[in-house]
Amino acid sequence: MADRISSQQHYLNRELGQLEFNRRVLAQAEDVSIPLLERLRYLCIVSGNLDEFFEIRVAGLKEQINLGSPSTGPDGMNPKTVFRLVSERSHELVSRQYQLLNEDILPQLAGQGIRFIKRSDWTEPQKEWIRAFFFRELMPVLTPIGLDPSHPFPRVLNKSLNFAIELEGRDAFGRSSGTAIVQAPRVLPRVIQLPESVCESEYGFVFLSSILHAHVEELFVGMTVLQCSQFRVTRNSDLFVDEEEVKNLRIALQGELPQRHFGNAVRLEIAENCSEAMANFLLQQFGLGQEDLYRVKGPVNLARLMQIPEKVERPDLKFPQFIPGMPSAFQKKAGSIFQVIRKGDVLMHHPYESFQPVIRFIQQAASDPQVIVIKQTVYRTGTDSVIMESLIAAAQRGKEVTVVVELLARFDEEANINWAAKLEEAGAHVVYGVVGHKTHAKMSMVVRREGDRLRRYVHLGTGNYHPRTTKLYTDFGLFTCNEEICSDVNDVFIQLTGLGRAGKLMHLWQSPFSLHSQILQAIRQEADNAAAGLPSGIVAKMNALLEPGIIQALYDASNAGVKIDLIVRGVCALRPGIPGLSENIRVRSIIGRFLEHSRIFYFKGAQKVYLSSADWMDRNFFRRIEICFPVLDPKLKRRVIQEGLKPYLSDNCQAWEMDLEGRYHRKRARSKIRCAQAELLSAKKAM
Repeated sequence: MADRISSQQHYLNRELGQLEFNRRVLAQAEDVSIPLLERLRYLCIVSGNLDEFFEIRVAGLKEQINLGSPSTGPDGMNPKTVFRLVSERSHELVSRQYQLLNEDILPQLAGQGIRFIKRSDWTEPQKEWIRAFFFRELMPVLTPIGLDPSHPFPRVLNKSLNFAIELEGRDAFGRSSGTAIVQAPRVLPRVIQLPESVCESEYGFVFLSSILHAHVEELFVGMTVLQCSQFRVTRNSDLFVDEEEVKNLRIALQGELPQRHFGNAVRLEIAENCSEAMANFLLQQFGLGQEDLYRVKGPVNLARLMQIPEKVERPDLKFPQFIPGMPSAFQKKAGSIFQVIRKGDVLMHHPYESFQPVIRFIQQAASDPQVIVIKQTVYRTGTDSVIMESLIAAAQRGKEVTVVVELLARFDEEANINWAAKLEEAGAHVVYGVVGHKTHAKMSMVVRREGDRLRRYVHLGTGNYHPRTTKLYTDFGLFTCNEEICSDVNDVFIQLTGLGRAGKLMHLWQSPFSLHSQILQAIRQEADNAAAGLPSGIVAKMNALLEPGIIQALYDASNAGVKIDLIVRGVCALRPGIPGLSENIRVRSIIGRFLEHSRIFYFKGAQKVYLSSADWMDRNFFRRIEICFPVLDPKLKRRVIQEGLKPYLSDNCQAWEMDLEGRYHRKRARSKIRCAQAELLSAKKAM
């Protein structure tokens, strides 16, 4: 069969794979076994994911089409073909989203006393309260714009809520434009909670759009409003900075960020009631075609409903709360964190185990008089970060603090720019990585004077130093003072901050230098083992698998008889199960309460386990600074396998298996239910 499949058909398309991932997330919203407010949350996550998908991936496709690019990816599809399929499947996905919202989730919420009240159902007390709210909170901040020669179509912000108004009559100056645009300021909440005294249920909410619809005539006194339709435009949000032409990347980015709100339009969402004439008018204004139009039955931005679970105090409709456990090595209060690490490597599994030791590591380093140097990489850390504040405090105390801040971390650029400025003001050394390569490695190093020697302590991780995501993403982190690993980390920091050729590292594999070749070598070694009748096998867990060279090496290993299990949460371009090509490869995706984010590579024949910041994608191998580090302690190595891989291979509850056509099928338990995340939560509670 492999002979009948062209080499291009060996690879699945990336954009279509991302939409398939969002189908799996949407299936969580469809799952009646999941608490109701969590189902609503999954629905919102899909909307947020689609926003970024259009802002980056669809925007890129449109640029290729506009430039007449004939280029194809490894899958052999040209940009026009991909865009056509993306448009078809995106429309199907969005249609299912709103069907699920309107026919399932909202009625069930209403049955639980959580109502989204339509205008047609407002009681008199509700109408009075809403009218007062409109004049008090909404009217003063709205700026209706009537379209005429002196008022052209306004610049509409990316993903902002807007209203297209069709009018009849003449205004005070005798004008009769017939069309006006009202932009809802971003400072206003999109969902308004009614006070208990008027809502007639435990929780009552109204959409901001409903309030404006009900009182839009107040903005156009003396004219007749024929129709009021909400709309939202999504724009290309990929920043372009010619890093070779700028002298200061931070200043260049600060000038570029505001333009993100006004990139080329890529999608138009409109309310179901919008007239064909208005829809065509808006498409023309944004330079879009009918395939870019998404007509929806409900609010044009479902992501805004993400705030509802936080507003509703109904624990019975949410996942049970849990408190992350403290790693056993840190459960004793006596002694500093450095004393604990000196006794042996410490492994942490987040979010099942607390991220607090990592915060304490930097806090103690900042206050410890024996610590003289702290070095840290920052990719995503958020606007509120104890770690960043501790680094600032350390610099203010006179310690040598070096922070490698990745200014081009997508959608976190502004936060990182602000932290970079604060760090510099405190006296820290701030560098922005390497031109042309994002610094995605997660590592921090502390140098401490102990007696007559300097000792280095290192934290390496698969996830970001971000206080929010550490509670939502599964990741591994490792503390060590192993001299060889610390020396490797020190060499990587020197590469990032200084100049010079990359030297050979003792334990770490690093992009863009050795990671790709080392992964290929490890895969080929397993193939050689299988061919020689020796133990072999590969289990790899990651977010995405796209790089053609790695995929081909996995195909070759499969043909050599290597059993390969791939746990790929998101996009996977490899086709499993093709006789004569990939019959020994199994691909599964786990979608659950936590976002699976850890990267684990286990080469069974070599008995080696690696953790990494890198997925198996072109960008991670060739256009980013990444690290992949071994777990050397045998006990910790076994723990990574037992916690990070085995439960996911036996999961029959939240697992989806891919067939050779790239379709995913949800695993269903025939006897005992096995749910990896639930088992890990239970295990940590029992400790």
